Amino acid sequence: MSPSHRIKATRTGKRPAKINQENIGAPAWPSYTGTSQLVGTSPSGRVTVYFDPSLGQQALENAQDLLNDADRVVTDNDGIFGTTGGAVNVIVFALGGATDGTGGADHMACDYTTGNNIEVDASYGNSSRVSGLFEAELSECSMNGNLCGESTGEALSRWCAAVVSNNALSDFATAPQWVQDGEADWVDKIDPTDQDADSIGCGMAFLSWLMSTGYALDKIAPAMVSLGDSGTLAQLYAKLTGNSATNAWSKFQTAIQALPNGVTSDDPFNAFTAAAAAIPATIPAQLAAGTTETQARKVAAAPTAPKSVCQPKSHRLLPPNKSR
Repeated sequence: MSPSHRIKATRTGKRPAKINQENIGAPAWPSYTGTSQLVGTSPSGRVTVYFDPSLGQQALENAQDLLNDADRVVTDNDGIFGTTGGAVNVIVFALGGATDGTGGADHMACDYTTGNNIEVDASYGNSSRVSGLFEAELSECSMNGNLCGESTGEALSRWCAAVVSNNALSDFATAPQWVQDGEADWVDKIDPTDQDADSIGCGMAFLSWLMSTGYALDKIAPAMVSLGDSGTLAQLYAKLTGNSATNAWSKFQTAIQALPNGVTSDDPFNAFTAAAAAIPATIPAQLAAGTTETQARKVAAAPTAPKSVCQPKSHRLLPPNKSR
């Protein structure tokens, strides 16, 4: 098998479409080999949710919450990328043996053809994490075959997950480790992996900085996709600002050094509030206990980027220092 790309929504008032489970075969998942029990399909028909029945009621609740939140997530994702995504399947199970979300999420290639079967870890009692994990992989499908397995694409997908889930995956932060390890320059070059905390952390902090200067995620995401696999964060800076790419790293470093509290999260420049406000659908107030409702507005559509070749392989989202 080719390797894969591995990282409490409440009732919306709409009832998911009912499907005869006996007439539908389970999808071929990246790693899950157990029984796939169908939960239902979202009202739009774009998201079909399954779960591992051996996990019982708490996993079923995660899956039902995801099903009821799915159309909001895909609407937000469409707004971020300025495109309309395709249909996907998603299964909730104990990925990596975890049931608190730290097992991450997984899918194959970064498109809606060979990457549309998504695995997400169960997160008992906190379905906002399940929605965040789902968006992390869904966003990669919207990259149109670009940024596959790159540190840049991974940082972008994690930022998408943060704004869509009200930052429910904050424990996946990598920017503090990047600083601890010496702040290597991953702005002027790309790390051809989506599994290195340092290069991903640099990307997370850099996108936080860009957003804090006024460039919204719905402008950043299409620009990164259009730059493709070879596009650096420095080139992204140049594309958005009109300034020279050679200035990106020095300006970013100056901004990092000026932070009063240093880098303690993936959002050291406090861009999250503005980023979350620029997604089209409203996050339900009850998405997770202790979080506040995020108001949102429509974002402008962006042109679809030309599709490049993305070889199917694992795109597994994991917290720092956790192996497959």
